[in-house]
Amino acid sequence: MKLSQQVALVTGAARGIGREIAYQLASNGAKVVLSDILPEVHETMAHFKAEGFEVSAVTGDVSKMEDAKATVEYVLNEFGRLDILVNNAGITRDNLLLRMPEEDWDKVIAINLKGTFNLTKSSIKTMIKQRSGKIVNIASVIGQIGNSGQANYSASKAGVIAFTKSIAKELGSRGIRVNAVAPGFIQSKMTEVLPEEARKNLLGQIPLGRFGLPEHVAKAVLFLVSDDADYITGQVLNVDGGMVMGG
Repeated sequence: MKLSQQVALVTGAARGIGREIAYQLASNGAKVVLSDILPEVHETMAHFKAEGFEVSAVTGDVSKMEDAKATVEYVLNEFGRLDILVNNAGITRDNLLLRMPEEDWDKVIAINLKGTFNLTKSSIKTMIKQRSGKIVNIASVIGQIGNSGQANYSASKAGVIAFTKSIAKELGSRGIRVNAVAPGFIQSKMTEVLPEEARKNLLGQIPLGRFGLPEHVAKAVLFLVSDDADYITGQVLNVDGGMVMGG
């Protein structure tokens, strides 16, 4: 068990990629706290407990610092330490800039970027005391290449990438590794309902010719928080089927 006796906190863990990340960490021996603004996070916890995993759940809004602090306090009260933080909580509010309401810009930045700041800031004091910790921020290829109709989302995810690199430099000497995972197009309810022409266009941008699965992202996270990645920090691992290749 790669993560035996380690304690992990995963935000946005009620469903989708966050749920799969929490599942992979728990499957590999971690004690996992599932955090989400959605009450269904408690149902997810019940499913995990039925499989014999040591998990707990807490609701909170990552965009509020007081909720972030309370979430970390909950983890420490429940399990006594915090070894792994996965900042996964995120939303989209897509629209062309000309038509984008200011509140849609503010909401996406507040959850995707400020939420990552809030949870990281709330967690690192404990990790610094332990002189160990692993943080993985879920970014997006859209934060690297941009996308029409997603100025708010792409800006938030580009911010997450820059934040990751800066914090990795600040915390490396304290024994804390900080990395990001940038998913491409991952199979979801959204991709399932795309018109055939739109699906073909998207798949045409992906050298592997298929959409990714949540477990592909989760296994990248698992690698980055394991000892196998002990000399990796400040990196962005794209899980995108080759869609975005750096020069």
